[in-house]
Amino acid sequence: MTNFKTPSSDPPKHEMQYFPGMTTSLPSESPEFRRVLWTGLYSQVVLMTVPVGGDIGEEIHTVDQILTFTSGTGLAQVGGAEQVVNAGDMVVVPAGTKHQFLNKGDVPLVLYTVYSPAEHKATTVHKTKEEGDREEEEGIDVPPAWSRRSKKQNEEDGWVKGE
Repeated sequence: MTNFKTPSSDPPKHEMQYFPGMTTSLPSESPEFRRVLWTGLYSQVVLMTVPVGGDIGEEIHTVDQILTFTSGTGLAQVGGAEQVVNAGDMVVVPAGTKHQFLNKGDVPLVLYTVYSPAEHKATTVHKTKEEGDREEEEGIDVPPAWSRRSKKQNEEDGWVKGE
């Protein structure tokens, strides 16, 4: 398993975050269902592993989501359409769209996803889907307030400055 450092719960620093081999050398198996890798002011990167026969659960987010598959075979159900997905495929789920991803292969379905803005707590690690569902229901797995601020608010408060 690739070792990822524990992400910070603080707002991001103005420095590069580098994740080598994300599309070519992620392990085909991970001990965790969901692991947040990085949370920024306007987006979040999350690694997910869906076990054989498993799924992520039907859901609707209020944020955009882009999923890139790195291992396995799955079925994407997005907005009433279905699509088989394999390693190297990408699926975009617009905010407000019902979606579900099911593992239809004989190995774990591994993917990384980008939420915009953040969907999970900046330090989230869920060993299982059930743990993730429970933490979401109990209000534990919520994105940090600083990740849901407007561009205008971040500029006015000096968090970002364009040139």
